[in-house]
Amino acid sequence: MTAAEAPPQDALRDVLAHRPAMLALATLTVGSLGAAAQATALGYRVFELTRRELDLGWLGLAEFLPSVLLVAVSGPIADRLDRRKVVAASFVGEILCAAALAVLARSGAGALPAIFAVVALFGAARSLGAPAARALIPDVVPPALLPRVVALQSATWQGARIVGPVIGGALAAWSPSAAYIFTAAAAGAAALMIGAVRVHTETGYRAATRADAAEHGTHRSGRTGSAVHEAFAGLREVRRLPVLLGAISLDLFAVLFGGAVALLPALARERLGLGATGLGWLHAAGGIGAAAVTLVLAGRPIRRHIGGWLYASVAVFGAATVLLGATRTAAVAVVAMVVLSAADSVSVFIRATLVPLVTPPGVRGRVMAVESVFIGASNELGAFESGVVGNLLGASRTVVVGGAATIAVVAIWAWRFPTLRRVDRFPAAPPTD
Repeated sequence: MTAAEAPPQDALRDVLAHRPAMLALATLTVGSLGAAAQATALGYRVFELTRRELDLGWLGLAEFLPSVLLVAVSGPIADRLDRRKVVAASFVGEILCAAALAVLARSGAGALPAIFAVVALFGAARSLGAPAARALIPDVVPPALLPRVVALQSATWQGARIVGPVIGGALAAWSPSAAYIFTAAAAGAAALMIGAVRVHTETGYRAATRADAAEHGTHRSGRTGSAVHEAFAGLREVRRLPVLLGAISLDLFAVLFGGAVALLPALARERLGLGATGLGWLHAAGGIGAAAVTLVLAGRPIRRHIGGWLYASVAVFGAATVLLGATRTAAVAVVAMVVLSAADSVSVFIRATLVPLVTPPGVRGRVMAVESVFIGASNELGAFESGVVGNLLGASRTVVVGGAATIAVVAIWAWRFPTLRRVDRFPAAPPTD
């Protein structure tokens, strides 16, 4: 009996006993905790300064753009260097940026250009480390345990989403710089922890070089054309596999249109009458629903009708987004956040499990770099889109229209990517290079 076929309690016990996996999850969770606290404090600070939804959009765009500019290097770096060292270096960059934000807040130099510049640098640090972090988990655990580890990773990440915003909101209400100091401390702890993670598969230069040699008939070349060709190997792999392209692009457009979270500061203050602490709890409500679902998935992961579950979860996400934008009642908004985040967690679990299992290990870092750009586009670029439209239509109308657009995306993708719709089970193991 494989780990995937074992009783839920036995399989989950195997995951919890897997020390490298637990250490890797703890490391990434601590980093996410700090980032979530900072994001909440920043959103509240920017909206307090300007009272404009558009500036919340600019905040998201400032963090997203570096991922686009760095996609050609972040993927190859993740495939050719020790992924643990890449992630550690990313955390060091986050420490410096969080410290800079703390200095700006403490000195009262809260000009938006300075804040946006530091946020862009923070986004650059995260963008360089994101593909390596995403590709690290499949290196740490065997394929049979991967679905449960991915579910547990989602649960711990959602836990960070619950606790982080509450911490960020409380610290922002107490002191302008406290949340950023907390973020720097969390990133520092994560940078120290990542070095102790042990991998069970060959990663880095040799695996990537073999994959490149198989594709091009040669090893590394100094020619610019070869470097560019290598950098975009991840994009070619995504385009080659309809399941990859469908799953990643569905997330992109669904969250791009349904990105209500970026407008939560405006919804909380102007429509629900909530302050910084209430905003933190509204964020946390989403994390509670998501964490509950991911804990269930860690014990009983989805095994059949994968494609159908993916489309259904995104449709529920869109419907709950419509409810969030339409309500004037804080309690209903909390319920909507719980439901939309729970549905989002199901789709994230499916995508995060499916993508590494259909991707050859030698190009996994580069595929994860492409996926990171798509995820960033759906989150940060979606935040910018929401901010721009919110400035024109108002936060409530923007969220309602975005949720309806998400439901339309599900219908279009179900027709356009029938292969994804018909996926029944996760692959047993990744393809060979």
